[in-house]
Amino acid sequence: MSFSHSRPSARKPAEPASSQGSSTALPKPETTRRKKQANTLRIFRKIHRYTGACLFAVFFFIAVSGLLLGWKKHSGDAILAKTRTGSTTDLARWKSLSELRDNAVAYYRDSLQTQGAFEVDRMDVRPDKGVVKFTFTPGFRGLQLDGATGEVLYVETRRSDFIEKLHDGSLVDLWLGLDNGAFKLFYTSLAGVALLVFTITGFWLWYGPKRMRRAARK
Repeated sequence: MSFSHSRPSARKPAEPASSQGSSTALPKPETTRRKKQANTLRIFRKIHRYTGACLFAVFFFIAVSGLLLGWKKHSGDAILAKTRTGSTTDLARWKSLSELRDNAVAYYRDSLQTQGAFEVDRMDVRPDKGVVKFTFTPGFRGLQLDGATGEVLYVETRRSDFIEKLHDGSLVDLWLGLDNGAFKLFYTSLAGVALLVFTITGFWLWYGPKRMRRAARK
């Protein structure tokens, strides 16, 4: 009696899975680039929004005060008084600056009934108008005197000086008694950097989507 031994059949090696089946397709370079551009836009949008929210008051004061300063010479004496005209433009007939200064100080002290200490902050000589302007501190009062006679031609409240100090932040230095202009330096630096960031992010929020749409058409 003969016995036949059947040999076990060898298993075939497993075929590699098709790339179209369970494997995950790698992202295309275009898709990766668009995602990066979208992330950049989101970051710029956040910076733009938070900068505007945090510095709203700074931008508001700069905008309003800048607008008023632009209109100061066209405000009908409301912001900046017009320069009056003196009796002569011949400097040889003018009083000396020390005499004019004494006249201005005496008028400011007596006629305006000024209380407390004050001093002349600035003298603005206008030979073409025959006038010398005096600005006093503290406060924002000023006088215009005829250069030849020393007569007071106009008493003004210099609102433009107040607005200028509000515009550049030096008003806070004045209130705090800071002679080195520390707050003005901080304020103008902060506003300048913030406006630069606003400009860059605002431009990219406009240009970024255009760039993405242009790349998608290719």
